[in-house]
Amino acid sequence: MSDPFLQTLPGTAIQIEAQWINEERQRPLIVFLHEGLGSLSQWKDFPQRLCDAANCRGLVFSRPGYGKSSPRTEPWPQDYLQEQARHLLPAFFDSLGLQDEPLLLFGHSDGASLALLFAAYFPQRIRALVAMAPHLFVEPITIIGLRAAKQAYEQERSPLRAALARHHRDTDSAFYGWNDAWLRPGFEGQWNIESDLRDHLACPVLAIQGVDDEYATLEQIHAIQRMHSTTRLLALEQCRHSPQRDQPERVIASTAAFFSELR
Repeated sequence: MSDPFLQTLPGTAIQIEAQWINEERQRPLIVFLHEGLGSLSQWKDFPQRLCDAANCRGLVFSRPGYGKSSPRTEPWPQDYLQEQARHLLPAFFDSLGLQDEPLLLFGHSDGASLALLFAAYFPQRIRALVAMAPHLFVEPITIIGLRAAKQAYEQERSPLRAALARHHRDTDSAFYGWNDAWLRPGFEGQWNIESDLRDHLACPVLAIQGVDDEYATLEQIHAIQRMHSTTRLLALEQCRHSPQRDQPERVIASTAAFFSELR
């Protein structure tokens, strides 16, 4: 794994923290898209393990507002994931010279939603994707989880705040960018990306979710399969919202097998 670096997006002051995995190999590239409170460092060794198992290169990065990337300068709008899929991701990939390379995407939570949106908006740029614990719409359990996270973050001597501070240059930027957007009045009833995806997903999709996910039900991955019938589903027992932590071996083996079939 190479050392992390900061990539400046052309024409902006935005810097993105990124890191290559197995960069020297001329192999397919897996791009990792982190969760709503995630970052490059929070993946730990999971991307390296997956890339080694799949015999692939990898690209891990922190989106603006997270990790050591540029902090947020304003609240995320309601359609921030759609906007990042349309503008941020292609600009970032192009800045790294990936214009002509079909990508494999591995997204978790918000990152899984981003992976699905990017594949729908730019189908020619994607070979296949894994959507792990994705969000297509807001469920009551999602709001309960978000409120619980806010309470945990704002309590005195918060363990959650201390944990996030180890991974983010601006912890409030990371937490409130995500939490405020999803708890904004009206978001629960209005945010839904099914129409963005319907009739536009063309690549192979593996959708993974923990049966005990505290932020969503299995209806999220079933919704993907209804609109994209060839989607493969993997529902993991004894697994919550982060399968890469709760069931890493199953996730790695299933993803490596899924990607290898494409060759």
